[in-house]
Amino acid sequence: MIFMLILAKAMMAIMLGFVCAIVCGMIAIPLLRHFNIGQQVYEELNKRHLKKQGTPTMGGIIFIVPVITSLAYLYFSGSITFSYNLFVLLLVFLAYAFLGFVDDYLKIKFKNNDGLSIVTKFMCQMGIALIFFYLFMKGGGSTVLRLSFLHLEVNLGWCFGIFIFLLLVGTSNAVNITDGLDGLCGGLSTIAFLAYGIIAWNCSWLPGYQEIAIFSFILVGALIGFLMFNAHPAKVFMGDLGSLSLGAALATIAILTRHEFSLAIIGGVFLIEILSSFIQIVSIRRFKKKVFLKAPIHHHFEELKWEETDIVKLFYTVGLILAMIAITYGVWL
Repeated sequence: MIFMLILAKAMMAIMLGFVCAIVCGMIAIPLLRHFNIGQQVYEELNKRHLKKQGTPTMGGIIFIVPVITSLAYLYFSGSITFSYNLFVLLLVFLAYAFLGFVDDYLKIKFKNNDGLSIVTKFMCQMGIALIFFYLFMKGGGSTVLRLSFLHLEVNLGWCFGIFIFLLLVGTSNAVNITDGLDGLCGGLSTIAFLAYGIIAWNCSWLPGYQEIAIFSFILVGALIGFLMFNAHPAKVFMGDLGSLSLGAALATIAILTRHEFSLAIIGGVFLIEILSSFIQIVSIRRFKKKVFLKAPIHHHFEELKWEETDIVKLFYTVGLILAMIAITYGVWL
């Protein structure tokens, strides 16, 4: 009976997020076109991407707005409570969304891909991480990092704040650079939040664990709705507004549920993407050679003449397998 109730709540959250995202997309995309909020594409990236020039961006609002409105509806209808941990999660989610919005706005205004400077973005991300660390500790969080697969516990003390910063920045940027093919980032994020929704519902020791799970499932539904517009050929891109907020939310849920290392598995494709870029940069600067034809790695497959849809399907498959492994370990074993 309890399992069926949880399943019903999860399905309702997914359905609510999906319907709201479809409605939001039908309203937002024409408005984005009307105000000429389009993607800038450059030939040196990939000639096949030139046809995407001018496609509406900042499409992250298609899943961000439904998450907020759905949670508000469930709260005022008495279906959920507004817990402290949900507040922390929403704060980080929206803070990174705003950071991404500013970045997107500057790119559109000046018609380039520069946006915020690296230093400015770094300082903003550090500030958000510090606020999160303060709220996390105030809410009874622990600085003990558990490596359950090694049966090891390490008290990081104040260094846990650095760990939070690295996890937030690393994950948000990894999701950000994965957003390079139609439907790729949205689909992988759907899989990741579905996995963390299941894991969160198993963390009954965590105050507000059900609300965190419902947040994840609403976002899953909203992302599925977003993919109706973002799947190949994409009618809208999520932009930094969407990708930075998704990465930050993933890292936040991982920290709150104390499944930080599961993120390396659930977000395995994101990790591969950012590692491929890092390896490429180091190899070029240090050895004057390329490891990949083009980085991140999804562009490498494009250079090998793979179809965009085939690359996305391959990455979806890998992401799903990794998520199933993480769920099995995080919930069952």
